[in-house]
Amino acid sequence: MYAIVEIAGLQYKVSRKQRVFVHRLEAKAGDSVEFSKVLLVDNDGKITVGTPVVDGARVAAKVISHLQGDKVIVFKKKRRKGYRKLNGHRQQLTELLIQAVLGKGEKLSAEDAKLEMVSMLEQKEKSRVKPTARVWETAEAEEEAEVEEVEAEEEEATEADASTELSAGTKPKKKATAKKAPAKKAPAKKAAAKKPTKKK
Repeated sequence: MYAIVEIAGLQYKVSRKQRVFVHRLEAKAGDSVEFSKVLLVDNDGKITVGTPVVDGARVAAKVISHLQGDKVIVFKKKRRKGYRKLNGHRQQLTELLIQAVLGKGEKLSAEDAKLEMVSMLEQKEKSRVKPTARVWETAEAEEEAEVEEVEAEEEEATEADASTELSAGTKPKKKATAKKAPAKKAPAKKAAAKKPTKKK
């Protein structure tokens, strides 16, 4: 069952348990609202068209939240005139939960009145993953851990070598450290002698 209803000057196709975003309404979040400008009702294949509205038909809804739509960029330009205007716009919206499409004389049932839905803003906040640490901090920590592991392995290897040499009765050998040769400097370039210029 669905209906076509006019809300805040625009027409929407709605059905039960549907989430609808309409232009900002004055109702507060949590309020129940009814729309009587129902233009068409489809009741399981039986279509009723209004002239201009269906007599007695209503759409019951509940206001979930008020929010802003996505940003729309409005850019105007006239070539060769130096005229450029840039504006942004975010439409004020109201999020509705459609509780029921009611016919003439029907009342909202207790089950429909209890229908609730989490707003889109709350869903986005819950789905947003908060980072525990910055990427570069974790990378630095990993590098430090690797360096510490390598140093620990080198110390264990030197201790094992020293213990085997002591048990054999020989003096432990010192590690041969390679001495670095001093870097050779490039010879300084001589300044080219200036040639005298002849005056005319």
